Amino acid sequence: MNNYQVNKDGYYGEFGGAYIPEILHRCVEELRESYLKVLENDDFKKEFTQLLHDYVGRPSPLYLAKRLSEKYNCTIYLKREDLNHTGAHKINNALGQVLLARRMGKKRIIAETGAGQHGVATATVCALMNMECIIYMGKTDVERQHINVERMKMLGATVCPVTSGNMTLKDATNEAIRDWCCHPADTYYIIGSTVGPHPYPDMVARLQSVISEEIKKQLFAHEGRDYPDYLIACVGGGSNAAGTIFHYLNDERVKIILAEAGGKGINSGMSAATIHLGRTGIIHGSKTLLMQNEDGQIIEPYSISAGLDYPGVGPLHSNLASKHRATVFAINDDEAINAGYELTRLEGIIPALESAHALGALSKIKFRPSDIVVLTVSGRGDKDIETYLNNKPDSYK
Repeated sequence: MNNYQVNKDGYYGEFGGAYIPEILHRCVEELRESYLKVLENDDFKKEFTQLLHDYVGRPSPLYLAKRLSEKYNCTIYLKREDLNHTGAHKINNALGQVLLARRMGKKRIIAETGAGQHGVATATVCALMNMECIIYMGKTDVERQHINVERMKMLGATVCPVTSGNMTLKDATNEAIRDWCCHPADTYYIIGSTVGPHPYPDMVARLQSVISEEIKKQLFAHEGRDYPDYLIACVGGGSNAAGTIFHYLNDERVKIILAEAGGKGINSGMSAATIHLGRTGIIHGSKTLLMQNEDGQIIEPYSISAGLDYPGVGPLHSNLASKHRATVFAINDDEAINAGYELTRLEGIIPALESAHALGALSKIKFRPSDIVVLTVSGRGDKDIETYLNNKPDSYK
């Protein structure tokens, strides 16, 4: 049987590893030596589980979307990560990593954010734990996610707008890494997705795996079996997708569908469809699929969704795609907007634009009436209302 989990050297097939400057070697090595000991410690598990339950509001519901199911002629369940405290799956990982940082004796937390949900989640947990919090965010994203910026500030975080490059997620990550290089002793860097040097991709996937852990139990209660025929999730860096599929990676009965950001089309020059367009390269400490030109320079990504415009993707997902364990669709901006409006009108749920890309994949698949589908709604659409309104499809006017 194939094993799609990380190996002892931090690789998923040919992807992964830790490609880092010497100044960060000690930090990353310290984290690598600590993370499994802490995550598997009974005291940690007890505190983490209790906070997920009492503070985050888990388990998040597995909701049978009857009207959506009728439209696509199958049984569709929505994993409602949008109902978590702070409005997305990001809180699962932020909570776990701050608990880890505290046990490692770190006093200062830094993070990067694109759509702002990871920033809000990190700022929220830092307020809860009385930790200093600095959030790096591209100036472009600061402007299009203004409400999330104000939420972070209200929670006591310092938000640093980044003006280099495309002024989006990649550039925010660059600045966060520079900060970490300057403050290696007292600072803990919370990466918000399954990217970065080992052990981050594995650690984030493990912290998000509560999603698939709950799906197994909830699906059994609903259907009398603990696995679906299809799992569908959007993928930028890939944390909600990793959490959704974690406990099903080696279960070949389950088809994995990933939806990445096609932007204005994969051949338009304005896309963030990394798996479709990328070649193997190194970004932010990890060997993975990367949008790059012939000289190896990063091609700036574009997506209508602030959380999906990353030029790379987590090494777990690069491996799943290269081994054909996952089927990947590039969902264009207009397809995502349409899918977001469709869910809103059919089920009364306004999804985040990121999640709308996952919903956009439904029309690409020929389902059988007997198929059971679980799709993760990774976040709620409050933050994207202006974008939805400015791009309203004619059919919904």
